[in-house]
Amino acid sequence: MPDKLPPDVPDGDLSKGRILVVDDEADIRESLETLLDLEGYSVELAQNATEGLRKMESGHYDLVLLDLMMPDRSGMEVLREVRERDSETPIIMITAYGSVEVAVNALKAGASYYFSKPWDNEKLLIEVDQMIARTRLEHENVQLKRALKQRYSFPNIVGRSDRMLRILDMVSQVAPSRATVLITGETGTGKELIAKAIHANSARADQIFVPVNTGSGTPDLLESALFGHVKGSFTGAVASRKGYFETANKGTIFFDEIGTISPETQAKLLRVIQEREFMPVGSSETIRVDVRIIAATNADLRKMVEEGRFREDLYYRLNVININLPPLRERKEDVPRLVEYFFARYCRENEKFLDAESRSLLRFDADAMQLLMDYNWPGNVRELENAVERAVVLASSPSVPADVLPDSILQASGMRIRQDAFGSLPADASLFEMVADFERRKILESLEAVNGSQTGAAERLHIPLSTLNQKIKRLGIDPKRKM
Repeated sequence: MPDKLPPDVPDGDLSKGRILVVDDEADIRESLETLLDLEGYSVELAQNATEGLRKMESGHYDLVLLDLMMPDRSGMEVLREVRERDSETPIIMITAYGSVEVAVNALKAGASYYFSKPWDNEKLLIEVDQMIARTRLEHENVQLKRALKQRYSFPNIVGRSDRMLRILDMVSQVAPSRATVLITGETGTGKELIAKAIHANSARADQIFVPVNTGSGTPDLLESALFGHVKGSFTGAVASRKGYFETANKGTIFFDEIGTISPETQAKLLRVIQEREFMPVGSSETIRVDVRIIAATNADLRKMVEEGRFREDLYYRLNVININLPPLRERKEDVPRLVEYFFARYCRENEKFLDAESRSLLRFDADAMQLLMDYNWPGNVRELENAVERAVVLASSPSVPADVLPDSILQASGMRIRQDAFGSLPADASLFEMVADFERRKILESLEAVNGSQTGAAERLHIPLSTLNQKIKRLGIDPKRKM
């Protein structure tokens, strides 16, 4: 979960981005407003060039859709004036049919793209989405350069178990090199966090860190995103575009879920690793880059190689240094420290239960903490983070009871049952304690009926033996006890 909104996005604006439409035709403005609004963008309108310039001077926009021909001033004049003070905001020109040559001149003057009327809605939305994503990535990396060393320094990576300390020792050894690193581990174990720690503690820390989600989009789109393309290489490629590799030059590129890339892209990625060069889509010229490659996966790449789904030569190129992150269930001694860390973060974000020095006052009570320690955490650290954030939102006092934990934890772990001296539930027992008490009694009845045989009891209860064993342990049942 991001710590804050993307840079320059006003507080409270939770849209996909702020877009300004500048066009003198009311039908065009309304059409674009409806299209973009349905996609989750925040849209503002300007009915002429003068109003558009005024809005651009007074506010920030993630993208501008600018008509080329307007009665008061031409879009080209507006473009030149904006580019004198703002070289970053994407500007897409909207042209009438037959003015393509003028639009190409606009590209040379600083426009990011152009569409002719009538345009293809799907293509327009794809272009808008990609431009905003790329611009935000560049802005975020400016902030990353300033904060990365502090935020991802080893003292701020939560985890002091022996396994995590060994991993951090390895990261400190690997970071200064340019060696390719493969980070493996289940979903939610913090693979990207470790990748950022490697980058932040390397000689490239002042350069860009580019994360790539290889599982999104088609192979063709991924290839264009990675290597860029030249003008005319495919329909709609009216201008050359840099890819992630060129953007990441001198920095680090991080491939999340590397096992999802197509065989064709695997071959091209292998060439970049081996030769440190690539060809943009549609080009015959190579571009050389100096990029540190870090990849991550929750898949068994070795097995994928054996099944012919992943190139063996690429696997060995990526697996120069392997860092395997343990699941949270194998380092439960880190759970209390992680809970404390996430309480501190979300209490500050929600401005709840803070002392005079803005430190969290929240704590899980003994029952709730025991459930967290007993749980197996299939979603790993990410699942624990969500559980703690939920607790911050729902808590009504500094001592957080088990009742606020997600149902998945309560149902999997059962509930520690409070009982009085006579073995009965107290009057203030929660629903979860009542359910756990009922479950405990039924298990004891079944065990007694089959002379303590857990196999027999599992058959009577119509549940797997392994499930029964887990419940016996979590509910504190003595299988030999008589009711």
